[in-house]
Amino acid sequence: MLDEGDDAPTIMATNQDGETVTLDFAEPTVLYFYPRDDTPGCTVEAKEFNTELDAYHEAGVAVYGVSTDDVESHADFCEKHGLEFDLLADTESDVADAFDVDTSRGAAERVTYVLADGEVKAAYSGVSPDGHAEEVLEDIRHSGLLPEE
Repeated sequence: MLDEGDDAPTIMATNQDGETVTLDFAEPTVLYFYPRDDTPGCTVEAKEFNTELDAYHEAGVAVYGVSTDDVESHADFCEKHGLEFDLLADTESDVADAFDVDTSRGAAERVTYVLADGEVKAAYSGVSPDGHAEEVLEDIRHSGLLPEE
């Protein structure tokens, strides 16, 4: 797992719409890794990020989810739960590897990064899905994780 202050790697992955997304993390971004689409904990986490999405955008922060599921799985997951942010398909674990996220059990471990200015501003491991999106948002708002405008 990358630590606060580490450089954020530039990544390229395909979203649920089959579009290639390239991220260099110059702009404030939450990148959260999760094990599987449409499983109980992952659904809670995704729906909570979706609920808080407007507040993230008001804070100037983009949100992306990443799992080892494929584009079709992500598309179904987004459609079923009305998710309005990109889920990145990492079927070869390239993105997880770039962020040193463990996939040895066949799925990504639950890890969240707050990234800006090309570096890791905060890293969360051992994440509990319930309440996590709100916790990260509050940390962004109150802990100086992102530079002041």
